[in-house]
Amino acid sequence: MSSSLVVSRRNRRTPYTDRVEACGVQDYSIVNHMLLPKSFNRSVEEDYWHLKTQVQLWDVSCQRQVELRGPDAGRLAQWMTPRDLSHMKVGQCFYAPLVDEAAGLLNDPVILMRAPNWFWFSIADADILLWAKGLALGMDLDVEVTEPDVSPLAVQGPRAEDLVALVFGEEVRSLRYFQFRELPFADRCLVVARSGYSKQGGFEIYLDDSSLGGLLWDTLWESGGVFDVAPGCPNLIERVEGGLLSYGNEMTRENNPFEINLDRFCRLDGKVDYVGRVALQKIAESGPSQRIRGIVFEGRPCPPCAAPWPITIDNKVVGQVTTAIWSPAFRKNIALGMVTKDHWTFGQAVDINLPDGETRRGKLCQLPLR
Repeated sequence: MSSSLVVSRRNRRTPYTDRVEACGVQDYSIVNHMLLPKSFNRSVEEDYWHLKTQVQLWDVSCQRQVELRGPDAGRLAQWMTPRDLSHMKVGQCFYAPLVDEAAGLLNDPVILMRAPNWFWFSIADADILLWAKGLALGMDLDVEVTEPDVSPLAVQGPRAEDLVALVFGEEVRSLRYFQFRELPFADRCLVVARSGYSKQGGFEIYLDDSSLGGLLWDTLWESGGVFDVAPGCPNLIERVEGGLLSYGNEMTRENNPFEINLDRFCRLDGKVDYVGRVALQKIAESGPSQRIRGIVFEGRPCPPCAAPWPITIDNKVVGQVTTAIWSPAFRKNIALGMVTKDHWTFGQAVDINLPDGETRRGKLCQLPLR
């Protein structure tokens, strides 16, 4: 029995959907109520090798922007995250956890400082717009909280810099990681950031006019012919190897930043105030009860991890696998998993319990996997 996705205003097309359909998109997911391409007419492994050697265009319009703009924009931005934003400068991107009053993770966006009183939160899959609006209203802040017409297009892979330089100019080569500039395109200036959801290098272009989506895609596509450009999407093999976590998979509101190794992004000395500070300080005093670890395990390629798999030691459950896949580079199965405090030492031998009843022997590793 075949199935299909009915697209409506609740799960929106993007400015690039026509183009990814023409490129042979096979599957979609829904993130932030928008279509996210998940595969094209090649295997995950073929896509993996292409991403690691060439360049790809990714429709990541689902990375919606929560815009804070106005005299109290900076105050609201800081109130939403335990990361210290006091030294952030215009043109910088900060990866930052967002937490609630109990220090539960609400999201892990990239924050862009457009101007001293203007921020974009480029969010993962959660309705942070409503959270920000509620905080602004409750605190009676002078700030406008909106979702602007901004649809990121990612250019990822080792040849991404050459392609983006061809379209936006040689200036992009001087951009450092997690910096952005406004560069001309079609009589506009678009935010171009050196960033992206891969470890292969690349850029994200923040298109702020949906009507230009086709033109932006076509310009990059035609210019990328000499670089073997292809359509792509976040690659699961590359993501796990690189230790890139996914909100909703590796972490949810049930987790705190320490559990996913974001300690360095949390200011705890009381000099920065934010939602959940007291709760986060209490957790820091006793330490987290579990942490994310990398895992490698033996055997034939594992099946997709549709639900968490138990991690055991001597038949005792000590954690769970959140994501797993076969790595053609390591020639082993690789995974991300949450492991309890008494057992999270790197090199610890563990058993991975697959849903078919099979048990595989593995060990815990540092991230990114090497």
